[in-house]
Amino acid sequence: MPQLLLEIFSEEIPARMQQGAARDLERMATERLKAAGLTWEALTTFGGPRRLTLVVEGLPAATADVEEELKGPRASAPPQALEGFLRKTGLAREQLEDRDGVLFAVIRRQGQSTAAMIPEMVDQIIRAFPWPKSMRWGTGTLRWVRPIKRILALFDGAVVPFDIDGIQSDALTEGHRFMGSGEVLRVSDFSDYRRQLETNYVLVDVADRKLRILEQAKAACAERGLKLVDDDGLLDEVAGLAEWPTPIAGDMDPQFLTLPPEVIRLSMKVHQKYFAVRPATSTPSTLDADQTSTFVEVSQRLAPNFVVVANVEATDGGEALAAGNSRVLSARLNDARFFWDEDQKVGFDAWLERLKGVTFHAKLGTMAERVERIAALAREIAPLVGADPDKAAEAARLAKADLASGMVGEFPELQGIMGGYYARAFGLPHDIADAVRDHYKPQGPADTVPTAPLTVAVALADKLDTLVGFFAIDEKPTGSKDPFALRRAALGVIRLMLDNDIRLPIGETTILVHWAHGTLGPHWHRLLDEGSLKYDVQDFFADRLKVLLRDQGKRHDLVDAVFALGDDDLVRIVRRVEALDAFLATDDGANLLAGYKRASNILRAEARKGEVPTGMIQTGLPGQPEAETALAFAVASADGQVRDAVEAEDYAAAMTALAALRGPVDAFFEGVMVNSDVAAERDNRLKLLGQVRDVTNRVADFGLIGG
Repeated sequence: MPQLLLEIFSEEIPARMQQGAARDLERMATERLKAAGLTWEALTTFGGPRRLTLVVEGLPAATADVEEELKGPRASAPPQALEGFLRKTGLAREQLEDRDGVLFAVIRRQGQSTAAMIPEMVDQIIRAFPWPKSMRWGTGTLRWVRPIKRILALFDGAVVPFDIDGIQSDALTEGHRFMGSGEVLRVSDFSDYRRQLETNYVLVDVADRKLRILEQAKAACAERGLKLVDDDGLLDEVAGLAEWPTPIAGDMDPQFLTLPPEVIRLSMKVHQKYFAVRPATSTPSTLDADQTSTFVEVSQRLAPNFVVVANVEATDGGEALAAGNSRVLSARLNDARFFWDEDQKVGFDAWLERLKGVTFHAKLGTMAERVERIAALAREIAPLVGADPDKAAEAARLAKADLASGMVGEFPELQGIMGGYYARAFGLPHDIADAVRDHYKPQGPADTVPTAPLTVAVALADKLDTLVGFFAIDEKPTGSKDPFALRRAALGVIRLMLDNDIRLPIGETTILVHWAHGTLGPHWHRLLDEGSLKYDVQDFFADRLKVLLRDQGKRHDLVDAVFALGDDDLVRIVRRVEALDAFLATDDGANLLAGYKRASNILRAEARKGEVPTGMIQTGLPGQPEAETALAFAVASADGQVRDAVEAEDYAAAMTALAALRGPVDAFFEGVMVNSDVAAERDNRLKLLGQVRDVTNRVADFGLIGG
C-alpha cells in the first residue's frame, strides 16, 4: 500500500524541543488522518537538528465511498418540518425516498483521493504546530521555530504538490551542512531518503545518534584507560545538537580535580555540553593526596579528561577541536575554583545572616525563620528515628546556609551538595556534613533514600515544614498545578518513613509542625484547634501513598480500606495493604469478600427498616441449624485471633484467622434463612452477620474494597 513521506526542513531546531516536536507531529498527523477517515499500518516521526520527518506506511489510495441514511419527517408533516430536513441534508424533495409514509434521505459521498487530502493536512499541521517559542520571517504569516527552507512531500513515490506561504513542496532534501555533498538530494521513498541522508552524514533517528555517541565515546575512553560517566540527560541534549555526532576525547588541567566532582561535571554539562570521565579502575592516583581535601569517594573521582561531541569528522582526528575545547573548559573551571576558594573564606555564620534578608514566602517568613523551624522540628523528630537531638538541630540549622554561597548562586543544582563539602572543609563531623548534603533526598522516584538517622531527621523536618506550611496558607496543589512541589515532598516523606521503618503517625508530625510554626500567629492555633489542617494533610498523604502503591502494582481501594480505620502510621498501613492484597488474591480471600458484601447488604437493608439488633449471640437453641452454630463459634475464635494479631502487627496471621471464616460463612448462606419468620431467630442471625462484619473490619473496611 502507498507510503506518505513528509519532511519539514528548517534552520536549527533547539535540541530541547526536537523530541517533543516529533511527538506533536505524530499526534497531529494521527488526529487529521483519522478525521479524514483514513487507516494505516504504521506511523513514525523523527526529530533532528534541522528537520522533522513523518512516514506513514500502508495508507489507502483513497477513502471508501460512504452511504448514510437519515430518517426524516412523515410525508404528511407540515411544510416547515420538511424544509428543515431538506436544509439539513442538502437534498431536494424529489431526492427523498417515501417508505410507508416516512421520508428518508440517502446521502452518498464518493471516496476522496488520499493525495488530494494531504496538502490541507500539512497546511493545518504547520500553521497550528505548538512550538514553545516560534518566529515569523520573510513576508508571509507563517510561524515556525526557525525559518522553514523546504517541505518534502511524497505519496506513493510521487510529489504531492502544494504551496505554503511561498514554500513549494518537492522531493528534495539536504545532507549535512558541512560534510554533505553540497547538492540537494532527490529521494523516492523513506528507504531511499534515509539511505541518501546517511550517505551525506545525517542520522535521521535520534536513537541512531545516541548509539553512535555512546559507542564512539566509550571507545575513545577505553583507548586511554578511562570510563565514560553516564548522563542520560546530557546524551539526550547532545544527540539533538549534531546530525553526525562524533565524540572526541580531550584533556584538562589535572589541578582542577581538587574541585568537587559535582562542580566539574556541572561546569562541563551546563556550559560546554561535555561528558565527564573517570579512571577505568579505582586504583589511587598521584592526585589522591590533593583530592583528600575535597572528601571525594574513590568511586566518584574524575579523570583529567572529557568527551566533547562534535558535528564533524575532523581531518586531524579532532586534535584541534579537543585543544580548543580544553581552553574553554579551563576558563569555566577557573570561575568555579574562584567560587570554591571564596566561599571557604566566608562560612556558615555569614551565610545564615544573609538568609535573614531572603523571603521564603510572604506568608511563611524568611529563609532564616524557616531554618529555625526546621531545626526545632529536627530536634523533636530525632529521638523518634534514633538520632541525637542536638546534632539534628545543628545539621538542620546549617542545611540551607549554602543557598547564600557563591557556588550555589552559580549552580543552584548543587544546593545541599556544596553545603556538605563546606561542612567538611570547616571541620564539622561527617554525620552532620552528610545530613546537610543529603537532606533534600529523595527528590524523585528514582532518587536514593537516606538511611543515616541524622540525615533522616533533617530530611523529614524539611519536607514536613514545607508541606504543612503551604497547606496552612491554603497553597495546596490543584489539578496538574503544584508550584511548590508538595506532591514530591509528600512522596519523599512516605519513602523516608517506609524505607527506614519509621513509626511516626502523620497526625503527630502535623502537630509538631504546628508547634514549630507557633510564632506565625493565631491562624495556626485556630487550624490546630479545628483539626482541619491535620485531616487535610492526612488525606493528601493517603492520595500520595495510593500513587506509590499503584506504581508498585497495588490496588488503590485497599489503601482506602485501610485508611478508613483511622490509622495514619504509614508503615503499618503499607503492611496491612500488602497482607490484604496477598489475602484477596487467594480463593479464601475472594470468597470471604463476597460473603462480607452479602452480609453487609443484608444489614444495610435491615438498617433502612429500623435498628439492627446487636448483642450476645445465642447458641444451642432448639432447632438451630448446625451452620449457624458453627459460624458463631468460628467468629468468636477468629475475633480473638484477629485482635491479637492486629495488636502484634502480624497481619499475615490476621489474614490466616480471617481465612478460617470462609468455610463457615459459605455454609451459613447456603443452609440458613436469615429472614426467618421467627423474630428471635432472625435477630440472632442478624447479630451473627454483624459480628462477621465487625471482625473482618478489624483489618480493613472491606466495604470499600471493589470486587
